[in-house]
Amino acid sequence: MADALPITTLFLDIGGVLLNNAWDRKIRQKASEDFKLDYAEMDERHHLTFDTYEEGKMDMDEYLNRVIFYEERSFSRDEFQKYMLAQSKPYPEMIAYIQALKAKYHLKIVVVSNECRELTQYRVKTFGLAKFVDFFIVSCFVHFRKPDPDIYRIALDVAQVQPQEVIYVEDRPMFVEVAQSLNLVGLRHIDLETTKGIFETFGLVLP
Repeated sequence: MADALPITTLFLDIGGVLLNNAWDRKIRQKASEDFKLDYAEMDERHHLTFDTYEEGKMDMDEYLNRVIFYEERSFSRDEFQKYMLAQSKPYPEMIAYIQALKAKYHLKIVVVSNECRELTQYRVKTFGLAKFVDFFIVSCFVHFRKPDPDIYRIALDVAQVQPQEVIYVEDRPMFVEVAQSLNLVGLRHIDLETTKGIFETFGLVLP
């Protein structure tokens, strides 16, 4: 379109885009097996608690008190916390691609993510995300969770950009749809090559 604004900013999810999903169903199932927990009970307690945890209204100790350590265990809290953190893995090629795009096109990079504080801080530090991300609009910091549209509005205000200047990269279709309803360019991330191809249609091309 002739009146389309150039893309100046990328909004990126962390889990499923830059890194794996740190504490998703598969990892919780694995944890229940490794620590010999009743997964069904753990999962129910998780779902009753996790939204509050991701919104930054409780810390990891409180979350673990409700989900794991409501009764005596054969393992320590420290062991379980280290296990949780150790499940985080980076997607190095995606990270390198975003860094190269930022360098070439001087893009603002904004994380818009649902994550709890301790995992976010660990992941940002361990995988060097602050080296190329300009702002972190994360549920635990701003007390809004996707799909609440206010988390996107906060990101737009902090970045001081118009929605049409932003490509939002996210692995969950519903969150992409919410972003699109606010006039952001929503891109569902499936894999690096697919995302590269879509970026190229917006003129963001790397050699």
